[in-house]
Amino acid sequence: MKIKTQYTCNACGYQSVKWLGKCPECHAWNTFTEESYSAASQKRETAAYYSLSSDKPLALDEISTDSITRYQTAFSELDRVLGGGVVPGSLVLLGGDPGIGKSTLVLEILNNLNRQNIATLYVTGEESKEQIKIRAERLGISGNILVVAENSLEKILDYAKTIKPQVLVIDSIQTVYQTHLESAPGSVSQVRECTGQILYFSKTTATATFLIGHVTKEGSIAGPRVLEHMVDTVLYFEGEASGQFRILRTIKNRFGSTNEIGVFEMASKGLVEVSNPSEYFLSGKYENKTGSCITASLEGTRPILTEIQSLVSSSQLANPRRTALGLDHNRISLIVAVLEKIVGINLYNQDIYVNVVGGLKLSEPSSDIAILISLISSFQNKPLSGSAVAVGEMGLNGEIRAVSFVDLRIREAEKLGYKTIIVPHKNKISEKCESINVLRFNNIVELTDGLF
Repeated sequence: MKIKTQYTCNACGYQSVKWLGKCPECHAWNTFTEESYSAASQKRETAAYYSLSSDKPLALDEISTDSITRYQTAFSELDRVLGGGVVPGSLVLLGGDPGIGKSTLVLEILNNLNRQNIATLYVTGEESKEQIKIRAERLGISGNILVVAENSLEKILDYAKTIKPQVLVIDSIQTVYQTHLESAPGSVSQVRECTGQILYFSKTTATATFLIGHVTKEGSIAGPRVLEHMVDTVLYFEGEASGQFRILRTIKNRFGSTNEIGVFEMASKGLVEVSNPSEYFLSGKYENKTGSCITASLEGTRPILTEIQSLVSSSQLANPRRTALGLDHNRISLIVAVLEKIVGINLYNQDIYVNVVGGLKLSEPSSDIAILISLISSFQNKPLSGSAVAVGEMGLNGEIRAVSFVDLRIREAEKLGYKTIIVPHKNKISEKCESINVLRFNNIVELTDGLF
């Protein structure tokens, strides 16, 4: 049998007979990897696909969803991220950095489901059954969770067809291989074809399947980009491996919102969900501290109060440092430019460091005003008087733009005992604020004059 070589793009799956620096399909650079194949294996690979359904086409009114009942994982944080629980027949991809706690999370999920008499199967391709047992004992987990150490997809599916689990976990998808493919486990063709077979099994047997994926140094899940398109839900487990908090973020979800996050704390007995993240993120805050301001960020339908810290100091460098942790670096540069242009504060010779406390990543622009206040506070060495929360988006002309769901943000600040909240003047507040003072500003000039 003659073995041939081809090159496959990791990003889009484009194939070429020679190596290319830039993919002509998705225009990504340095994404081609070498793979070996034979004509016979390609025929078997093509024949491996099956139809998901042989039913005749139905109108939407004729399709019933009454039989779909979600599995509750006993983690309210996870259930909310998934859109209300685990959907039977769904395919969930869970990614995260090494040591972040992916295996610990899925093991605790299986334990909670097993207590509800839901049949589960844990397939590990990286560890032995004894290692899984040691981790389970450390987490205080025991029960009828079935565990098997296997890398061959054919054997994995045979086990699943025999056991018929309601929830299946494969850890990890990069270690699974099909014997008729010549390429190594973790290659583009192996990951794509194995996921296709698992997808077919999951949909036809109504088995909810969790796939754990490795993450590259760029922060994306290793393997072809088509992997994320094939699954129903893509979750990322974020946080520092040595830190206390873990954040479960949904990137794609066919059964719910993609804006929800779940917050967990890594304890000695495993992961513990954090029902009130605002209280945790603000637990170490000191009053009357310079360079600090609280903002109310909206993650999906949940407002989270977090502290933004800034440090502005004189620089001896020709190009001062601009460092941002948990925030968009370009957003910081924009705020600094507006401060210099509109307010007249010269920061061209200052090193600027901005950090979101607790490891949270803020993406929405409602934190602009809190960043601006913390920068001015650190530059002038003046703390923000009183206990205040600031929300608002800043325009390039210095105007303060309205934000969404301002009532939710005010209610969260009021619940945690804050006495003052700064909001855009154009925001309409529908609820009465009895125990919190609402300050409204049209632009940053009014804001800086009123606060500093």
